[in-house]
Amino acid sequence: MAGVRLSAAWLTQPPLPPPYQLSPAAAAASWRRHQDSLCLPRGSFSKIACSTGSSGDSKVTKVLFCGPYFPASTNYTKEYLQSYPFIEVDEVCHEQVPDVIQNNHICIVHNRRIDSDIIAKANQMKIIMQYGVGLEGVDVNAATEHKIKVARIPGSTSGNALSCAELALYLTLAVLRKQKLMDTAVNQMDLGSPIGETIYGKTVLILGFGAIGVEIAKRLKPFGAKILATKRNWSPGSMTCDIDRLVDNKGSPENMYELAAKADIVIICLPQTNETVGIVDNKFISVMKKGSCLVNIGRGRLLDYKAVFAHLELGHLGGLGTDVAWTEPFDPNDPILKFSNVIITPHVAGVTEYSYRTMTKVLVFYMACNNFQ
Repeated sequence: MAGVRLSAAWLTQPPLPPPYQLSPAAAAASWRRHQDSLCLPRGSFSKIACSTGSSGDSKVTKVLFCGPYFPASTNYTKEYLQSYPFIEVDEVCHEQVPDVIQNNHICIVHNRRIDSDIIAKANQMKIIMQYGVGLEGVDVNAATEHKIKVARIPGSTSGNALSCAELALYLTLAVLRKQKLMDTAVNQMDLGSPIGETIYGKTVLILGFGAIGVEIAKRLKPFGAKILATKRNWSPGSMTCDIDRLVDNKGSPENMYELAAKADIVIICLPQTNETVGIVDNKFISVMKKGSCLVNIGRGRLLDYKAVFAHLELGHLGGLGTDVAWTEPFDPNDPILKFSNVIITPHVAGVTEYSYRTMTKVLVFYMACNNFQ
C-alpha cells in the first residue's frame, strides 16, 4: 500500500441529523447519542486532549488549515468546536505553513502542497487531511515514513459528490444556453437572443464514474440524456447503484476515444494522478464531435491548456465550462476568457452549506475515532 489512509467504514452507520440544523451544543449531544453506533468509546475527545500537545500545552489538540482559500471550512470548524476548548483551530497563509507545521497535530491541506520537506518538520503531526477529496498535493509516502496518517472525506457520504454534480449540471446548462451571451443581451436590452441548446437528446460522456459521476448521471437522466461512462472496474461490488438503469454504454480508459467520438458533452470528474494529468489532450479533443462541449469539475491539469485553447479558437470545441483551473487562483487576465463560450467558476463545486457542515462533522469524528495515540 502506498501510504497510510484512514478507514471511513464507520460512515456507513446510521446518519446523523442534517448538520445545518445543529448548534454546537446540539451537535455535542448528537455526538454523544451516536457514540455507540460510531464505535466511539466515551471520553474520546478527552483522550485526544490528553494524548497530544507539546510540553506546556499538553491539553490542546491543534488543527492547522493551510491557506486563506475555502474560508467556510475554517469558519464552520471553529463554530462547531467552540464548545471544545481543548481543540484549537488556526489558519495561516501558504508561505507560513513550513514555519508552524511542527506545532500542530492535524493539518488540513486545501490546495497547499505538503511535500517531504514539510512533513519532515511535522514532528507532532498525527493526520494530514483533505477537506473533501483529492490528495494529489500530499506526499503520502513521506507521511507513511513518518507514521502520519493521510485521509480524505468520502464524497459519497459528505454531500460533496452531490454538490459537485449539481455544479456540473450548472456548467453544462451555462455552456449550452450561452450564459455570457445572455448577459450581453441583458446589458444591451435585447430580447429572445441568444438561441441555446438543450440537454434533452444529447449524449453525455462522464469521464470517471466514481461517486461524483454517479450523482451526475442520476441528475442527467431525467433531462433525457444518453449516458456513456468510463470506469476502471465495473464489477457489481464496486457500485452502489443500478448501473444498467443509469448508464447506456459502459467503457474503460482504454476505449475513451471511441466514446468521446459519440458524445455531445464530455464531463470530466477524474482524480488527478500521474496517469490522468493532460488526459484531455489534442488527440482526445480531435476525436470529439465538432461543436461538442467540455465540462471539468475534477482538476485543472486534467485538461491540456494549449489543446483546449487551440480547439476553442478553431471552433471545433463548442464550449468549455470549468470549476477548476490550470493554476489556482485563476488568472482573470487569462486569454482563454476572451471566448464567449467559456464559463469559469472559482473552485466551488463542493462548496455548499450542506457539504461543508457535513464535512466539518466528519473531521471531528475522525479526531474522535483515532484518538491520536
